[in-house]
Amino acid sequence: MRDRLSAWANNDSLEARDLQEAYRAQDVYAIAEAPDREKVRLRGILKTVTLRPRGGVPALEAELFDGTGVVTVVWLGRRRIAGIVPGRSIQVAGRIGAYDGARVLYNPRYELIP
Repeated sequence: MRDRLSAWANNDSLEARDLQEAYRAQDVYAIAEAPDREKVRLRGILKTVTLRPRGGVPALEAELFDGTGVVTVVWLGRRRIAGIVPGRSIQVAGRIGAYDGARVLYNPRYELIP
């Protein structure tokens, strides 16, 4: 049992390391190092995508992961966006803020990465 848990934990750290390598680029911040309230460009993989209304307005919400950390990306007024699905690689640009103790990027510009 302990060996299985150790192998599983090692796979997660290997995946995180691989993502850090894959998404490293000029003028792109690592999520863990991205400053709040400044314009940033981030790259990563969408872990989850959900429809979660905010203040009576539909909102498409996704968790972006790059191997260093997670930021929640929210598109207000959207129920779905073509190509925004779990497992998709994406680049986003905008300003990171805080909401209920989590880092959030509202209505970012985005680009799907092949």
